[in-house]
Amino acid sequence: MTLEFLTPAGALLAFGVIVPLAAFLGVSRRAARVRRALGLPEPSIERRLVPIVAVLAVAGLLGLAAAQPLLQRTATRHVRADAEVLLVIDVSRSMLAQRSANGPTRLERAKAAAAELRASLPGVPVGIASLTNRVLPHLFPTGDEDVFRAALERTIDIGRPPPGSGFILTPEQQSRRNATSLSALSAVATQRFYSPAARHRLLVVLTDGESLRVSASAVGRRLRQAGIGSVFLHFWAANERVFTGGVPERQYLPIPGARSILDGLAAATQGSVYDEMGVEAAVQRARAVLGSGPIRVQKDERGRPLTLAPYLAAAVFLPLALLLWRKDR
Repeated sequence: MTLEFLTPAGALLAFGVIVPLAAFLGVSRRAARVRRALGLPEPSIERRLVPIVAVLAVAGLLGLAAAQPLLQRTATRHVRADAEVLLVIDVSRSMLAQRSANGPTRLERAKAAAAELRASLPGVPVGIASLTNRVLPHLFPTGDEDVFRAALERTIDIGRPPPGSGFILTPEQQSRRNATSLSALSAVATQRFYSPAARHRLLVVLTDGESLRVSASAVGRRLRQAGIGSVFLHFWAANERVFTGGVPERQYLPIPGARSILDGLAAATQGSVYDEMGVEAAVQRARAVLGSGPIRVQKDERGRPLTLAPYLAAAVFLPLALLLWRKDR
């Protein structure tokens, strides 16, 4: 836990107690002279100290509230300094396909596999990107698993974002509702999806493989030149359909050659392909590609900071109530 002050100069407000405190002491001296003149007993030390302590408490609480203290919980984690993983998830409409109207979609199964992969690689920074006819990052590789889960749950969905505006489908492509272009994976090698310090880089693609024509050799050449290893997870079955209102859409039919497309990419990138039941094997392959390396300690703020100013301001009423309650005020 760390404590920070947004406006530390506000604590100077506490010095405003000097005026009422000086006035109180002046009145107390005059009252003491009057009591001596009349032969009245002096009040006990306790009765004299209570109002002073109460006034000081009011000033102190107001000063702290004006400084606006924030209480922040921090987390310390150990992460690889030289390795990063990017999970690229296909969000084209064909990923809505499912075996039955009530069964999980390809995208839902892919997101579950992505979460399992993240949990199986503790200490390795992992990021998320979406794939249609382009690859767009949603989260750059991070060691914060909470942030990863939030990004996976809240940002990855069908058509978020949709394919690029310059994307035109042929009649055959339109009939299959296919808007995926695995050729777009070349951008992972040419754009800054990984940090310069990441010497061990891994690309994990979660897709149904139903892509437009792809130049596997060009993608493979660019990924190899950038030192990026690859793993492909295939979410596909011949009996899957896209359902609308519980009825299969006639416009969509699975592409039988989807696996061969991924096999070609894996061969060109010197990577591996696994079906969706092979997540554990994909994890083992990922660990082999990443190897071992130096660890760095990373401290991150976790959760929303707790603003203490309202509580301190409310606490002011306690010493004020004590002063009002005293019958000899």
